[in-house]
Amino acid sequence: MAPSLLILALFIFWPIASALQRSFQDYSILGGGHWIGLANYRHLLQDPAFSNALKNTLYYVGVTTPISVALALGAALLLNQTLPGRTFFRAAIFSPFVVSLAVVGIAWSFLLDPDIGLVTHWLAAVGIHTGNGIRDPRWAMPAVILVGIWKNVGFYMVMYLAGLQQIPRELQEAALVDGASSWQRFRTVTWPLLMNTTMFVVVIAAIFGFQAFDQIYVMTGGGPFFKTETLVMSVYRLGFQQFQMGYASAIAWVLALLVLMLSLTQAWFFGKRRVEY
Repeated sequence: MAPSLLILALFIFWPIASALQRSFQDYSILGGGHWIGLANYRHLLQDPAFSNALKNTLYYVGVTTPISVALALGAALLLNQTLPGRTFFRAAIFSPFVVSLAVVGIAWSFLLDPDIGLVTHWLAAVGIHTGNGIRDPRWAMPAVILVGIWKNVGFYMVMYLAGLQQIPRELQEAALVDGASSWQRFRTVTWPLLMNTTMFVVVIAAIFGFQAFDQIYVMTGGGPFFKTETLVMSVYRLGFQQFQMGYASAIAWVLALLVLMLSLTQAWFFGKRRVEY
């Protein structure tokens, strides 16, 4: 295990510990730093830019998570049946997940361009005008949310397909013999037995949302007017553009604590829940 532990220590544990130390310093890449205690964290409470980034992040997570989970569940229920072309549609929905998010962001930037974008042209044809597209403050966040959902929903669908295939066929057949409708079978058999999968998918989707960066960096750069700046974008801007590494590390640790809370919630849920087939 030594080689693996060495890699983890070098690229995971040491950077985490280093970021925690930096968060208590007024530290710059260019000039080193000195200890200032909790000053960075106190500044977070008064910084409107941090409040804006936190609000944008929560908005992104709050929209992408339920929509992605619902779409993934619907696609999994549909493609778990014996349908013509089922394998093709499974692959088509999953394939965006394996494509680089930066490449996806570039492609969608062209698709949503107000002048040459196909999507904006199609929307205008049905009476939906997007103004300046992703350069419009009203449409920038919905655009990156759309890309985030499109990119990840196939991954969540695969998780649901795995969960559906673990449900004993005998239970479905018994409900069918008892005269249960499709909705009743879903409500009384499928959904309760998918609760563990759903909890896992929700937590993973939320963590992906909190870590959103690639498509935002490529498509909007956090703009226009900081309307799409998330916590990760804020860390990048402060740490690697303005060289305020100590303050950026404090924001990174706030983000880490938010993700940790999600992970602890998941651990608590699985520790309490018992599923009996």
